[in-house]
Amino acid sequence: MFTQASYWAFRDGFSGRRSIVEAMRLGREAGFDGLELAVSSEGELTPDTPAAECRRLAREAARLGVRLGSVASGLFWGANPASDDAAVRARALEIGRKSLTVTAALGVRHLLVLPGHVDVFFDPKAEVVPYHVCYKRALRFCRVLARAAARTGVTVCVENVWNKFLLSPLEFRQFIAEVASPRVGVYFDIGNVWQYGYPQHWIRILGRRIRRVHVKDYKRSVGTADGFCQLGDGDVPLAESLAMLAKLGYKGPVTAEVFAGPADTDEAAFLRTTAERLKKIMP
Repeated sequence: MFTQASYWAFRDGFSGRRSIVEAMRLGREAGFDGLELAVSSEGELTPDTPAAECRRLAREAARLGVRLGSVASGLFWGANPASDDAAVRARALEIGRKSLTVTAALGVRHLLVLPGHVDVFFDPKAEVVPYHVCYKRALRFCRVLARAAARTGVTVCVENVWNKFLLSPLEFRQFIAEVASPRVGVYFDIGNVWQYGYPQHWIRILGRRIRRVHVKDYKRSVGTADGFCQLGDGDVPLAESLAMLAKLGYKGPVTAEVFAGPADTDEAAFLRTTAERLKKIMP
């Protein structure tokens, strides 16, 4: 295993406006081994970023000694692959296909994908898709994307997020089995599970289907998104979960998807603290 920082952990990361090379440098100086890049609607890395630019970023990472273990994208929140609107579903598929191409051009082999959502927890105006409909459309989306993934050599990693979908590890395992492609696996977020389950249970059930891992901490007593916090400040069994993953043979990156709060005015100090705390809980 090795440690990564999420690009979203950096100031202006969510917007895509932060210099990727600067994020690489700051993350390396903080003590991270690698960086999880993110495909955004604007900035240096979008679904339309030319392959030459992707290769340049990969060379910069190699020059700085930064490992690129995965690519994420938040664009599916705005283009639900399970939407009632066929045009939205088509846009989601286009984003997915282009993001696979960008990921491959970066020399990265794993792309985080949101396969569909029943609702958007941070947008009360978003459409609500019936659960059984979401399942059917998400399955179709992943099967189509799997064929594109096979052509690029990239693995699609379906993440468990707060989308009111795939709420059980048994169901998640069944979903991956029904997609029936070696190019589709699980992106397991340890912190996202804690509000309604135990990450150790999920890890045991999903096993080697887990291809990539996010860590974040959470205070279960808060019960809302405000409960997410710096590593070590919550009550998620992070060390125990990572130890279980190691026993199962997981050797990939462990990515800190941690976001600076209003009090974290010193970005370098925030990143150093995150890296130090992550190193302490690594097996």
